[in-house]
Formats: sequence, structure tokens, C-alpha cells
Amino acid sequence: MEKKGLLTVVSGFSGAGKGTLMKGLLSKYDNYALSVSMTTRAPRPGEVDGREYFFITREQFEKNIEDGKLIEHAQYVGNYYGTPKDYVFEQLDAGKDVLLEIEIQGALQIKKRFPEALLLFVTTKDAQTLIERLKGRGTETEEVIFKRLKRAAEESEGIEEYEYLIVNDDLETCIEDMHDIIQKAKLKASRNSEFIKKIREDLKNI
Repeated sequence: MEKKGLLTVVSGFSGAGKGTLMKGLLSKYDNYALSVSMTTRAPRPGEVDGREYFFITREQFEKNIEDGKLIEHAQYVGNYYGTPKDYVFEQLDAGKDVLLEIEIQGALQIKKRFPEALLLFVTTKDAQTLIERLKGRGTETEEVIFKRLKRAAEESEGIEEYEYLIVNDDLETCIEDMHDIIQKAKLKASRNSEFIKKIREDLKNI
């Protein structure tokens, strides 16, 4: 069977721990690659250009849209976010399972263009935990926190569009759950159409 990687989209409420979960996967297993998104938002303390995000201007971002260099893009709380195309396909062709951390608009764009993509949604066990985590960051104003919570309420309307729901309560358990889900998803018949077609033809030709 061809060992092409699986495009895995990870979405979830701001503060649910998406980034922490993916860092856990990357540090524990060597078959993952993290796609670094572009954004027009300012870096948070400790964030590095090219590691967490490519931080670019609004003008630069819009030029990338025009040039077709993104596989998806969306606006979230007043800023652009998008996924560069070339890196993603290079890693998939090399057999890596590519993780994309993007919000729901971008996730649904990808699912429409790439039906074989796996969509995972990360949430906290309840709304109060989400509020506590957002406030615990200490990096955002009350106004921004309020906007993120309002956005979370909107995003909750689209959770059913995702294939799996991951409740991030215990970090290590969630990392293992994500890994198991991704690896099993690669074996779904619907994601192995080329393999099925080949074995069917070979059998007919015997």
C-alpha cells in the first residue's frame, strides 16, 4: 500500500489546547509534520516567526491569496490566517502525516477541496474550563477574551462537521487518543481508493 501521509486538520476553541496537543504528538512520534500557517496578527510573547506562524502584513497575505499560494484562508477576530500550499504537499508525498491547526472556516474549505482529509475538533470538558484557560494565559485583554468566547459559541454550531471530537482533559491521554485516531483513519477504505482499485484490477486479470 502506498505510504502517503494523511492531511489532518485540528480545530477547536481558543484555549482548548490544540497547539499543546500537536507539540506532544511531534515530540513523541516521528511520522508527523506541522504545517506552519501564515497570519497577519501580531506575535504573542515567546512566539517566533517561522515556528508558531509566519507573521506577515495584510498586503503580503492578500498577495499570497491572489497568487494561489494558500490551500485555505480565513479571517478570525480581525486577522487573516492561511495555510501555505507547497510545504503541505511536499510532506504528504514524503509519507508524513501533516497537522494543520486552523479554525472552522478553513477546515471546511479543506474538507471540500480534499475529501480524504481528517478533521478533529478539540474542546475542554466544559465552558468554565475554557474561560479559566483563556484568562490563565495572561497575554490577552478582557476584550479579546470576550471576543474569543463569543467566537467559540459560533464555532460550536459547526462541531458536527468534524469526524472526531477530542475532549482535552488529561494531556497525555489526549495525545495518545489523537495518535490512535489518525493512524486508524489512514486505514479507512474511503481513504485507500487507489489501493482498492489496483487490487481489484489485479484480481480481475488473474
